[in-house]
Amino acid sequence: MSVQSGNPAASGASPADESPIKWEERFAYSAIVDRPRLKLPRGARLIVWPVVNIEEWEIARPMPRNVSNPPGGVAAVPDIQNWGWHEYGMRVGIWRIMEVLAKHRIKPTLSINAKVCETRPRIAQAALDAGWEFMAHCYVQMPIHKVEDQRAMMRRTVDVIRKFTGGAPDGWLGPGRGQTYATLDYIAEAGFKWFGDYVMDDQPFWARTVHGPVLAVPYSVELNDITIMLTGQHESDAMLKRVRDAFAVLYREAARGVRVLAFGVHPYITGAAHRIRYFDEMLRHLRKHRGVVFWNGRQIHDWFRARVGP
Repeated sequence: MSVQSGNPAASGASPADESPIKWEERFAYSAIVDRPRLKLPRGARLIVWPVVNIEEWEIARPMPRNVSNPPGGVAAVPDIQNWGWHEYGMRVGIWRIMEVLAKHRIKPTLSINAKVCETRPRIAQAALDAGWEFMAHCYVQMPIHKVEDQRAMMRRTVDVIRKFTGGAPDGWLGPGRGQTYATLDYIAEAGFKWFGDYVMDDQPFWARTVHGPVLAVPYSVELNDITIMLTGQHESDAMLKRVRDAFAVLYREAARGVRVLAFGVHPYITGAAHRIRYFDEMLRHLRKHRGVVFWNGRQIHDWFRARVGP
């Protein structure tokens, strides 16, 4: 059965992947206050890593998340109401996000399910034309633990993105930042140099795999519109306020060494008409401070590798 497009009914969890490297051997504990001071070029002090997530939700599967609960609490396939909510982001919301990012001259990292390149090439081409970085985000949006053959899925993901963009992606983000015990080994084996699944630091760090070290680039679970707007059900300006508060602390701490502020947005959430103005204000606030650079994952990797090699 195909990993990506097999019978959705056969959705039992795949066997737990094992690795010869134990979880506690992936990386050593490190207190940020004990590390040597990291510096950026030209006196900059803080990196903002903007991530836009574009996902392929297959109508024949349960939806990855929902905004509308089904009548009586009984989940159904097809889930037209929640699929349509996601599709709004593809048809409308993404174009608002692109407009605001272009206004502030920011080229984000595009976390993309590779199948989007096949089903929504209009979106993928617009991102490519705008100079966005493509980061692999599985082939379709589904839990990594349900993927029967992660290696095959990653190979297919890389091949599709390479064919569309002309180059293989060098960064990986798992759906929901998920990993089995062996996923990190597969990430390295597939040729990825960095990944965003770990949300445990404000600086990058190297993680050990059976195929050599890969860089953990700090992503965020709390500066993310899913957590704020869906899980928390906060008001439309909540992400603006939270990012502004986080920025104030990280900007101050960055005087003692570089910090990374990452945020993640989705077109069906941040691209909604009642939220987009606050996304604009959020970027304006980040833009007005000196010593702030807006980098993609590759730039973060190359800078860190040059200063703190594996």
